Amino acid sequence: MRSYIKIFGPPVLEAIKSLEKIAIDMPEVCIMNSIISGDIPQYLARDIGATHVRAHIDRSLDPDLVAWARDYFGSSGVSIPIERCRSIISKSGESLGEHDFYYEWFEDPNQEQFNGLLEKIDETLAPLGCYYTITTKK
Repeated sequence: MRSYIKIFGPPVLEAIKSLEKIAIDMPEVCIMNSIISGDIPQYLARDIGATHVRAHIDRSLDPDLVAWARDYFGSSGVSIPIERCRSIISKSGESLGEHDFYYEWFEDPNQEQFNGLLEKIDETLAPLGCYYTITTKK
């Protein structure tokens, strides 16, 4: 199950970075966003269609993915545990489509988990002054 987010900003970049930080402390999800899909090196990913979203990660390169994820989050001044680096980037190959971001749930969330995510998103994006929509699909 994925919870797709479309951001209406500005500041879109800051909003995406803020949504990433939420995911670090949520081991029940992994993420993909328009920054990661455009930034992940070609040797770690392959194109998955006309959208050129490179989100399907080659699992045999896991140590390289961990190093890349650690560097990616570290470049924003965010410290992330190595174990979380292994699981935070979505490996499903799902396209973002018209959305800017998605949280992919490892197991279908219960209502409390989903509401908790909504609260975190609201709290995180409110000071930025941007709006968002969220659509959750299986």
